[in-house]
Amino acid sequence: MVAIVLNKTPRPKFKDTQYGFELIDKSVDQPKDHEALVEIQGVSFNHRDVWILQGFYPLPITPGSVLGSDGVGVVKKGKNNGQRVLICPGIGWDKDPRGPEDDYYILGLLPAIGTFASEVVVEEADLAPCPEHLSTAEAAALPLAGLTAYRALFDKGCAKKGDHVLITGIGGGVAVYALQFAVAEGINVWVTSSSAEKIEFAKKLGAKGGVNYKDPNCIDDLKKQLNGEKIQAVVDGAGGKIYAQLPKVLANGARMVNYGQTSDKSGNSMTSTDKGGIVFTMIHVFGNYDLRGSTMGSRREFHEMVAFVDKHKIKPLVSKVWKGLSEETVDEAIDYMANGHQQGKLVIEF
Repeated sequence: MVAIVLNKTPRPKFKDTQYGFELIDKSVDQPKDHEALVEIQGVSFNHRDVWILQGFYPLPITPGSVLGSDGVGVVKKGKNNGQRVLICPGIGWDKDPRGPEDDYYILGLLPAIGTFASEVVVEEADLAPCPEHLSTAEAAALPLAGLTAYRALFDKGCAKKGDHVLITGIGGGVAVYALQFAVAEGINVWVTSSSAEKIEFAKKLGAKGGVNYKDPNCIDDLKKQLNGEKIQAVVDGAGGKIYAQLPKVLANGARMVNYGQTSDKSGNSMTSTDKGGIVFTMIHVFGNYDLRGSTMGSRREFHEMVAFVDKHKIKPLVSKVWKGLSEETVDEAIDYMANGHQQGKLVIEF
């Protein structure tokens, strides 16, 4: 097989990176009992891929890893030969709603496999039948961001039909999936963004309204738009100062679900210091608000998410597609993502 493998030589095209990658030939293991050999048809990119190359990812970065967390392919050896499947983007977490039962790894860094390869060997339990309504590019775009959004919205946020939910940073992959899932469930969605265009885009997808988070009065603006309603859940990937203002719009007992802290450019939120991170005061305590961390999701939640997408015929948003796995196509996709050009997922079809 061929694969995109992480190394210590930064790519010439990128500044301020600590790592690079190369396309190499690798041998592929034969599947054991309860495993399947999958021929990859498409993969997609996540900001995690950029952070790994920059050396910012908070977990160990191991050269020799095959990159990539998302993939769709066809079973070539296994009990479901010929079936088109989606690959669960993590290992070590079966079904416990509280968190992983074992050491948990996201695909794309050793000791886990990566999907940026022509073939992979995967446990059969980590494969879900791919919904027929999805194209190759749409299917490749779904696993990691879709799973993160599903757990944050439903299992951690406990959002249900008729609720009002605030989703921050609309335009990012997880946020857009959370919006699509919530609208499909009959949930009222409000969004934040620094872009008026992205707020209007969210409204076209079903959001009720939105505010510019760079406006210091944005939560007051949101309160006016809510017209007396209150937010039962927040799905947030940014962290930062907005948490101090959230009580103005939260219902008693609201859940604030945080799956990332991209507003912290210093990296302090990746440490155990009290710098950076999220504001949580006695005002939050008096409101009985819950602050809940959420990282991707379990195998059970992955299968539930795929079934939800199939039931509601949700179509992932794809910004750009490249053809063929090569150093050049990966270079172009990483550059495109690092410069923030996408409004949807970036995909390579094989």
